[in-house]
Amino acid sequence: MEEATVPLFQQVADLIADAIVDGSLPEGERAPSTNELATFHHINPATARKGLALLVEQGVLSKRRGVGMFVETGAKKVIVSIRKQNFAHNFVVPLIDEAAKLGMNREDLTTLITQVSESRGLYE
Repeated sequence: MEEATVPLFQQVADLIADAIVDGSLPEGERAPSTNELATFHHINPATARKGLALLVEQGVLSKRRGVGMFVETGAKKVIVSIRKQNFAHNFVVPLIDEAAKLGMNREDLTTLITQVSESRGLYE
């Protein structure tokens, strides 16, 4: 998926979710505010607000009136679960479709995945 086709509010939500998953925004910590996100990314505050609202809906962030948004306990687990559910649709289906267009069979694809995995240190 090309980043240009992903709505800005979703990109904001994904950036925050990435920070939670990689640990740079730990559970219990204050998340960036709407204004901080808007200023830093040069976007409309309404767009930043919509990205934050998406994470609130997913149970990843919670609002503390007068204080800000905070990362919920278990947020990383929620994000990983959602991403695993979407993995096949977002990555495996396009991979298989492209392999079919290129005339690759299952064995070719398996070999390629194994080679790339090994080059990335996934399989030793």
